[in-house]
Amino acid sequence: MNLLERARRVIRLEAEAVAGLDSSLGPGFERAIELLLSIRGRVVTTGMGKAGLIARKICATLSSTGTPSVFLHPSEAIHGDLGMVTRDDVLLAFSNSGQTEEILRLLPSFKHIGAPLISITSVATSDLARHSDVALIIHIDREACPLNLAPTSSTTAMLALGDTLALVLLEARGFGPEDYAIFHPGGSLGRRLLTKVGDLMHSGEANPIVRDDTPLRDAIVEMTSKKLAATNVVDTAGHLVGFFSDGDLRRYLLKGSPNMQAPMRELMTRNPKVTHPDTMAVKALEVLREYKIIELPVVDDDRRPVGMIHLHDITRAGIA
Repeated sequence: MNLLERARRVIRLEAEAVAGLDSSLGPGFERAIELLLSIRGRVVTTGMGKAGLIARKICATLSSTGTPSVFLHPSEAIHGDLGMVTRDDVLLAFSNSGQTEEILRLLPSFKHIGAPLISITSVATSDLARHSDVALIIHIDREACPLNLAPTSSTTAMLALGDTLALVLLEARGFGPEDYAIFHPGGSLGRRLLTKVGDLMHSGEANPIVRDDTPLRDAIVEMTSKKLAATNVVDTAGHLVGFFSDGDLRRYLLKGSPNMQAPMRELMTRNPKVTHPDTMAVKALEVLREYKIIELPVVDDDRRPVGMIHLHDITRAGIA
């Protein structure tokens, strides 16, 4: 057997382990989801060795998708860390054999605390499975390891089943993209889903505004002093009636014989595209790109211009 044939054998055996999980998705799985949805505390994952690494990963996935979770190392639990477990929690134990000594030593304490125990194991008759409130059984014919010793197919199946629990819980909780972003504020998704126009816009003294009777010369001064290539145009009541941009100015100048005293109402773009401070910045970006413009007036509910947002404000914030 050459190297590629060996590699394909490993992939095939691990894929078969995941495909075989269908048989684990019965009443026991539904009961596990019900338990996890009903808890007032956290999911406490645990496992030793390679299974422990899977337990850590599932702990992280649960926490990031709306189910608070912590990892409990079985050896450390024996020496005091068991104090992190309360009757309001649910335990989620990973063990291929179901006979992991360090976990079995904890079972009496788990029962005494009163926290329900869900196990993921490949042996339905194991001590861990028999003492669990719910045992999810993974069916593994053999490990992908050529010696059938190193945990490979079994840990792949554990990982897939743990992810399945987490993602079914995510849907059951109605956990959406905005919720995910709250738990991932440092990532690009968090910035896209949490950053609003009001967080980035030029407001107050930095917001260029002129009245519709303002002469072109004064409008240019306002745009220049505010360091933006546009200005909001308002009526006597302060409502937005137009927008005058650097592009409008260039088009006017190209007509020849410009009148620097011409009022804005004769030069401005009427009914411009606008956005709101509470609009997500990514939505404002979509408008800017769709209409090939670089600034948007930001108006309140009374259509008063409270700011202006520039394309570069959004892209500098890491939203693209």
